[in-house]
Amino acid sequence: MSRTVIAALFQSLDGIASDPFKFQFNSFDHEVGEWMTTAIGGVDDCLLGRVTYQEWENYWPNHTEGEDAPFADFINSTPKHVASTTLSQGDLRWENSTLIQGDLVDFVRDLKGTDGGKIAVEGSMSVVRQLVEASLVDELTLAIHPALAGSGRSLFEGGTTTRLALKDVQRTSRGNLLATYGPFAD
Repeated sequence: MSRTVIAALFQSLDGIASDPFKFQFNSFDHEVGEWMTTAIGGVDDCLLGRVTYQEWENYWPNHTEGEDAPFADFINSTPKHVASTTLSQGDLRWENSTLIQGDLVDFVRDLKGTDGGKIAVEGSMSVVRQLVEASLVDELTLAIHPALAGSGRSLFEGGTTTRLALKDVQRTSRGNLLATYGPFAD
């Protein structure tokens, strides 16, 4: 049986997924918190791109108290596989981090074939895009905030045409849409 690969990203109404802190405002509500907590349940491995890894490696080990503690405990203790062509294994100082050797798609295809729980792509827009286009993401959830970002990068900017199937959608009390997609089956 193949392991499940999940990915989740915050996005604005105009399709911008980069720098979500610029457009989230006060959109976090109880339902988004529950969704985030549920999403990490059963995850045994995480995939991160270089940018996300470098943004998070100094933040999460130092935020193990308060409201960030549940995610910090999860991300600090879970094995992290880092996709990068510029970093070396020696550059990865965050505990439980290893550099992906070789092709990302081949690595994830092989990882899906191993025993274990879910595999989560954390942040990492380029990793999500590559894996969706390779039909390796089983669940892609977009937390669409009720705001226009105006500028930034979209998740699938420069990607190939890929058809997806809507698996679930939930509206939260502050107007977020949690839309979950999976591979399209004919």
